[in-house]
Amino acid sequence: MDQLARNTNMDIEKESTTFDYSKRAQWLRAAVLGANDGLVSTASLMMGVGAVKHDIKAMILSGFAGMVAGACSMAIGEFVSVYSQYDIEVAQMERNSGEIEKEKLPSPTQAAAASALAFSAGAIVPLLAAAFVKEYRVRIIAVLAAVTVALVVFGWLGAALGKAPVVRSSARVLFGGWFAMAVTFGLTKLIGLHGL
Repeated sequence: MDQLARNTNMDIEKESTTFDYSKRAQWLRAAVLGANDGLVSTASLMMGVGAVKHDIKAMILSGFAGMVAGACSMAIGEFVSVYSQYDIEVAQMERNSGEIEKEKLPSPTQAAAASALAFSAGAIVPLLAAAFVKEYRVRIIAVLAAVTVALVVFGWLGAALGKAPVVRSSARVLFGGWFAMAVTFGLTKLIGLHGL
């Protein structure tokens, strides 16, 4: 009997010290994706506009418009997606037991707000980096430096929270962000010089 109690206590202890990190995957993916998307798309938009128009006002306005449009788009997309999931889960509950367990259902409104907030948190980084720098080249370097630090932090955070390899995750996020900014800057510069 004493051995059984010890085994049960050890099992309970083992369960309480282990954590299923895959359960974090959905909200973690959404938060990191939203923040990274806000960071990269706003920085890329600002770099693209900055490639052809050196005016600080044009860069900040384009970044602000990108932040607002992106946050709205992410919120609406998340709301529609999670509401579809909500409808499917309600229908399944009705088929299974006839009862709807509201505490087990996802919240489309919370998901939309979280997505918009995550996007905005990422988008604010390049906006703040550029906002107080008048000189064009220094502004571009400031945006690039701030975005580089944020990309590494987002990659590290996603890996750390998911207990995944940190260096690989950070490198993937960093190089992906740099690539997006470089392509946007280069193509906009090319079109601005030769196409318009």
